[in-house]
Amino acid sequence: MKEFSKEVYLKWYEDMTMWRRFEDKCRSLYLKQKIRGFLHLYNGQEAIPAGFTHAMDLTKDSMITAYRCHIHPMAMGVDPKRIMAELCGKATGTSGGMGGSMHIFSKEHRFYGGHGIVGGQIPLGAGIAFADKYFDRKAVNICFFGDGAARQGSLHETFNMAMNWKLPVVFVVENNQYAMGTSVKRTANHEDIYKLGLGYEMPCLAVDAMDPEKVAEAAYEAIERARRGDGPTFIEARTYRYRGHSMSDAEPYRSKEEVSIHKKDDPIELVKERILANNWATEAELETIENKSRDFVDECVEFMENSPYPTAEKIYEYVYAQEDFPFVDKLEN
Repeated sequence: MKEFSKEVYLKWYEDMTMWRRFEDKCRSLYLKQKIRGFLHLYNGQEAIPAGFTHAMDLTKDSMITAYRCHIHPMAMGVDPKRIMAELCGKATGTSGGMGGSMHIFSKEHRFYGGHGIVGGQIPLGAGIAFADKYFDRKAVNICFFGDGAARQGSLHETFNMAMNWKLPVVFVVENNQYAMGTSVKRTANHEDIYKLGLGYEMPCLAVDAMDPEKVAEAAYEAIERARRGDGPTFIEARTYRYRGHSMSDAEPYRSKEEVSIHKKDDPIELVKERILANNWATEAELETIENKSRDFVDECVEFMENSPYPTAEKIYEYVYAQEDFPFVDKLEN
């Protein structure tokens, strides 16, 4: 794996500060009703995509996740301006403004969603890996899901098939402690979600997902195992979200004190401390990076504001594969 160099840490700091500001800006735009529908923010979990993309081969590996999906595609190389446009339903968005917050997608960068069905992406991730193995692409799929989705039956069906066929997939549960407002302690008889892999003799482990180095180390081992044909790994990425489940979440299930305690482990602050401890940058230089991140997010908003909404003719364009689908003719007539 690539070493954790000065350049890596400075890139992590630039990326993670931008991601945090991007999500904060999304919150502001939602309150102004420029983003409608659902909005699930990623604040606090930034070390996970930072660590994984460090360990991945971004020229061929792929990623799929749930509906908390703004940051993962950025880590894969998708233009944040197009993501911001998608969030606001603009034609320049990643899905032409048709998908919104929960359905970011980029075939070019092998980011396959953004899925609103809880756990729906788990069998899809295995399916992508099946195709990679069938066509001998030497590629690996990273399949993310939340701790709530770990209780879905589709996980067990998928784990069984993935191990049976030794599919090149890494399953990652982003355990941010709460499935909507229900704590992990209340959803099962055990709290070590990674142990679900033991029933399938799948290599499995838990990792401190507030530290991008630890995430990258676990990710690299799992990715290489999958790439050489030894099958999947199940990683429990133990993290914490600083915002509610979604913008409609008043968070009655946890206290402000609990959130404050977890903010002491902020992954961005951890990266900053290591940069300063190694004399890789000064406080002033890091402040410059922060200002650059802020300015870039403002550029994303400006791009979105200057983008048009999709035209009315687009409303049926992405519904059916057939251009002459009879139902469309009936509507037009």
